[in-house]
Amino acid sequence: MREILEKVARVEISVDEAERLLKIFAIEEIDNLARIDVGREFRKGVPEIIFAEGKTVEELAKLAAKMVNEAGRAIISRASKEHMERLADLIPEGVRLQVHDKARIIIIKRGDFRVDDAGGRVGILAAGTADVPVAEEAKVIAEEMGCQVLTAYDVGVAGIHRLLTPLKDMIAWDVDVLIVVAGREGALPSVVAGMVDIPVIAVPTSSGYGLGGKGLSALMAMLQSCSLGLAVVNIDGGVPAGAVASIIANRIAKYRKKDQPQ
Repeated sequence: MREILEKVARVEISVDEAERLLKIFAIEEIDNLARIDVGREFRKGVPEIIFAEGKTVEELAKLAAKMVNEAGRAIISRASKEHMERLADLIPEGVRLQVHDKARIIIIKRGDFRVDDAGGRVGILAAGTADVPVAEEAKVIAEEMGCQVLTAYDVGVAGIHRLLTPLKDMIAWDVDVLIVVAGREGALPSVVAGMVDIPVIAVPTSSGYGLGGKGLSALMAMLQSCSLGLAVVNIDGGVPAGAVASIIANRIAKYRKKDQPQ
């Protein structure tokens, strides 16, 4: 990094070229435990997220400490109750720990770390209460990427009248992207995509049982949807849905700001 900055100072490379080179850097090895991509957020706008499953509390604490030191923040997804209960005892002083139990996400931040408002607006709809944890996962990620988020839960097709008011509110708020979360037969994203001119990201969840259960029917229904303007992530994919929605929303917001009169 120093070499790149020195070249800029000597006017050997342009600022644009330096930015491109800086976006290539930043994969650090932490012992033999994991490779942390500390430059990911700078390079593409999506922060590094530590997947908790299969890791001990001690391993997570070590990874999180390194992330906080390098990037100011560590986001841990799919955390267990043990992770949530014990991690606070192992993190260094001077950091803030936030536990989002429904989303199964832990966020650790340096005291001075703040998330800048990127201007993106994301709406999140969940069909049933069983789908809320996945919706909350998407919500937390979108907020950590600087988006404003509006949510409405338990608005599935079994009571379609419950959908209309929150959907109108989201359109009136001028959301840039909609995330629609549903399990069982997975019908809600197709219905929503057929009603709006907003990109829809469909998230099948593993609610449901019997033939096609555990999210399989929902995933297949969403992939077969005839409502255009709808894209699908994997079963229970709250994190990827939140990430891609935020990339879209924040890019729209970037150009919305440029169009505003100075």
